[in-house]
Amino acid sequence: MKVEDKVMDLAKRRGFVWGPSPNIYHGGLKGFYDWGPLGKLLKNKVENVLRHGFTSFSFWEVECPTIMPKKVWEASGHLEGFSDPISKCLKCDSYFRVDSVINEKYPDLDVEGLNTEKLREIVDKKKIKCQCGGDLGSIENFDMMMKTKIGMDQEAYLRPETATTTYLLYPEYFRFFRTKLPFGVFQIGKAYRNEISPRQSVFRTREFTQAEAQLFILKDQEKKYEKINDYADEVLPLIKHDSKSIKRVKLKDIVKEKYMKKEAYAYMVYVAYKLYKDMGFDEKKIRIIQHSPDKLAFYADDAWDIEINTDRYGWIELCGVHDRKDYDLKRHAEYSKTKMQVSGETPRILEIAMGVERTTYALLENSLVEDKEREWLDFDKGMAPIDVAIFPLMKKEGMDDLAKEVFIDLDKEFICNYDDSGSIGRRYRRMDEIGTSFCITVDHDSVKNGDVTVREIATMSQVRVKVSELKSVFRELLNGDLKFERIK
Repeated sequence: MKVEDKVMDLAKRRGFVWGPSPNIYHGGLKGFYDWGPLGKLLKNKVENVLRHGFTSFSFWEVECPTIMPKKVWEASGHLEGFSDPISKCLKCDSYFRVDSVINEKYPDLDVEGLNTEKLREIVDKKKIKCQCGGDLGSIENFDMMMKTKIGMDQEAYLRPETATTTYLLYPEYFRFFRTKLPFGVFQIGKAYRNEISPRQSVFRTREFTQAEAQLFILKDQEKKYEKINDYADEVLPLIKHDSKSIKRVKLKDIVKEKYMKKEAYAYMVYVAYKLYKDMGFDEKKIRIIQHSPDKLAFYADDAWDIEINTDRYGWIELCGVHDRKDYDLKRHAEYSKTKMQVSGETPRILEIAMGVERTTYALLENSLVEDKEREWLDFDKGMAPIDVAIFPLMKKEGMDDLAKEVFIDLDKEFICNYDDSGSIGRRYRRMDEIGTSFCITVDHDSVKNGDVTVREIATMSQVRVKVSELKSVFRELLNGDLKFERIK
């Protein structure tokens, strides 16, 4: 079985991802997935890294409604330009997203952003047909916004990203931050896109979680950005739009070597990159690639994507960092008749946009390890769905009572699991398969001496640790402040 198939088999079998949802109703609805108990724990860990990471870089979290009136989406430009090219098979009546169909057959062909006429030319030239053999009909732009009503008759839409709802609070931010720019906020929440033919499992869905950070900044603050000095020697793996090879560039040299125009923007790219490294992604599987100028949105000054190499889908975008200039605030100021200026200037926005489900799946796949003894998940310490599993050697002679006491105490601070079913070897393998970082075994000596066996997943090595010291030991281990082999 291929690695990618093993990952999906594991994901379904062990309760990471189920779907399409609702599965009991004729196989579910494409583009909607359930995150099972372990998947939700892992997704929470990803969100925690993002939440703590953004906060550490002085971004403040907000939460906004997921439904907004039509006027908001007119102002943002979504109603006018948020669409996908679709076509209907003339034989079986199935609908397809045309650029996706082309890329499935010709993955090296760059069709992103092409208009319907150009796509038609490619379909005809390459003789691309439906899976049933039928011809594809006319190509039209399909509105991806999900429409609803508020009350009896007010037209509204579910947000297709969190960013717009974040921007609408600018006047409140300006007062909160004591009328001083720059300042940063972020939001983690649901967004919705009416994909015509969602594919690639949780990589392209109709309902998904986004984590988006916004830096509000004035034009003269972008060129020289003081915070960049704190990370000046950090190195980023960059690929310019006109290159195919990665060049590792220090943050302090990115503007000087003309990879990016503004220090504040380079800083935002670094923030996003740092968060992915903090999740434990292998640096060799991360690259940051620039959008070509002809593929930029009309309002954008620059855009770079952070991509992760996966076995299932190859290089895939998990995050986009966008220089949106002053487009958003100008539009909302115009449509709402609200002042958005500072000393006659409309602030600009630098944005980090991350897909949480995509990131969680990529982390799961990147963590799968096969060796001679087992198939297991090797997460960075602190990123596993379960931090510590507690086993009594036997359910008698006080071992189970002590094991339950240890579980209750550790579970107050860590994600723990109690398991007293089957042999110790089987219990270890169950935890290895889902990536549990550490296992504790309570045995006869534990009851007499007050210590337990702690086993580490990667090396499978074991040490004895006093029950009274477990909390402090795991706190250091899971924070990366203590190496397992250094426990005495």
